[in-house]
Amino acid sequence: MNLKQVQAFVWVATLGSFRRTADKLFTTQPAVSSRIAALEDSLGVKLFERGASKVALTQKGNELLPIAEKFLFMAEQLKERANTAVALSGLVRIGVSETIVQMWLPEFLNLLHQSFPLVDVELTVDITPNLRDDLLDRSYDIVFLLGPIAEHRIANHVLSTFPLEWVVSTGLVEQVDEVDLATLTQWPIVTYAKNTQPYSEIRARFRSVGQEPVRIFSSTSLSACKRMTMDRIGIGTLPVKYIRSELDTGQLKVVRSNWKPSDLVFTASYPREPYSLLIERIAALAVKVAHDFDRFR
Repeated sequence: MNLKQVQAFVWVATLGSFRRTADKLFTTQPAVSSRIAALEDSLGVKLFERGASKVALTQKGNELLPIAEKFLFMAEQLKERANTAVALSGLVRIGVSETIVQMWLPEFLNLLHQSFPLVDVELTVDITPNLRDDLLDRSYDIVFLLGPIAEHRIANHVLSTFPLEWVVSTGLVEQVDEVDLATLTQWPIVTYAKNTQPYSEIRARFRSVGQEPVRIFSSTSLSACKRMTMDRIGIGTLPVKYIRSELDTGQLKVVRSNWKPSDLVFTASYPREPYSLLIERIAALAVKVAHDFDRFR
């Protein structure tokens, strides 16, 4: 029995697939199968039931999985004590919400490179619902999204809180103080993509008071939302910190209303198991960068 065999066992159990485990471990599917077979021979038990379309743990496999996870955890601790550089190397797949891209992602990536020079990053930008689903499916190692993810197997660390405001380009709306929802419906609303928290809240709120906006322009791109708002296409819902310079120069103005969407709370979220010292350190680094950004912006 060796570490690679135990690692293959834990990842096949986690991903439910020999092929995806091979991709995760940068090896081939036959190599993963060989490791599992060797481990089963060594232990004298069958760990998986192999079906046509999926792989499932046997009863004995379920019993042994927590021990195997603890084994990998101790191996990570051993590598850290012996040689931290080895433990903090490899490829990390990060999923990021576009709001974070527009705020502090460049600073995070620069510090990540300085702190972990042996780490390669595969970065994907997407909306929160997709990031959540793909994290649970283990397509990412860690995500920065509108959180938290309410799953016991997922760890969540609060990154940033961004208050949203109704904002307009100068000249679109004359009255910007104490504007009620009925007045807001006279213009199109520019907001985040469908299936996101802001879009759902706005839609539900207007319907609850029997009002419907002229139209809702939704976009997965925060920069596109800002551009549409500045071009007077409609009233935008944007994070104040993202448009600070436009507010300071008077290009955009805040519309004061008796209701606005909830603040955006972002988290660094990642699976608790199998344990990864590298992912823990990356999450802590993201928290630091986010808090520094909040402090100085």
